Amino acid sequence: MKVTVVGAGAVGASCAEYIAIKDFASEVVLVDIKEGFAEGKAMDLMQCASLNHFDTKIIGSTNDYGKTAGSDVAVITSGIPRKPGMTREELIDINAGIVKGVTANLIKHSPNVIVIVVSNPMDTMAYLAHKATGHPKNRILGMGGALDSGRFKYRLAEALECPISDVDGMVIAAHSDTGMLPLINKATRNGIPVAKFLSQPQMDAVVQETKVGGATLTGLLGTSAWYAPGAAVSEMVKAIALDSKKMFPCSVMLNGEYGQKDICLGVPVILGKSGIERIVEVELGDAEKAKFAESADAVRKVNGLLESALS
Repeated sequence: MKVTVVGAGAVGASCAEYIAIKDFASEVVLVDIKEGFAEGKAMDLMQCASLNHFDTKIIGSTNDYGKTAGSDVAVITSGIPRKPGMTREELIDINAGIVKGVTANLIKHSPNVIVIVVSNPMDTMAYLAHKATGHPKNRILGMGGALDSGRFKYRLAEALECPISDVDGMVIAAHSDTGMLPLINKATRNGIPVAKFLSQPQMDAVVQETKVGGATLTGLLGTSAWYAPGAAVSEMVKAIALDSKKMFPCSVMLNGEYGQKDICLGVPVILGKSGIERIVEVELGDAEKAKFAESADAVRKVNGLLESALS
């Protein structure tokens, strides 16, 4: 399998590193607009190969999409990251033009590529990739829910004071501080609802800390996080590469599912060799349905700012 990662910054390089270490891809191509940057990152990573025991070949390219030809999966991390105080939505003017151009170049050289969008605001950028290219619905998806769910499980394990392998939980809806919906009532510890172990105030705190997980890290680091986003993407790529039919919450184009149309939002999907194999509809309570609809309304407002990018 050949994987392209566009954007050799912290998230892109982490993604390439995790894919290489997991050793399921034959080749990873790192692309960046900055002269020599991707080549340098690729060389640095290749010098880890004997130390980390992987055989994946990693090459770098300065804006030469010809080297991406024949990619099975492409990950778009390019664009500016968040700075302290910035919302993901404030990035739209700059990142929309970048994502549109990158997606077109990827599909030009790899017509059957599966595209995973990481650039923020992620749900809107995934929507843009669909609208600007007309690529098959099952071959464009956004990463957010996989990352948010990892953060949710971290906060659950912290509150439960238990190993993180004991917990399971999922975050759906928008990848934003206000729009994401951690499904706390469906979260479990070894199959037992967490409500058996945590009080309502504790569960409320877990939900809130999950929702501001990205902003919390941005405040501490001075920029967006990179380890967990890279790990989340690598697991999605692995599921596609191995045709594992693993379920992840991903931002996908909805056509009636969850009562929404013509919008990309995070919902659970089955990932396999063709990309999105199936959208899984989870039964939501009335409060969860209302919050999902509110999240959709907020994303639509941001999508409305794409007029110039789509013209």
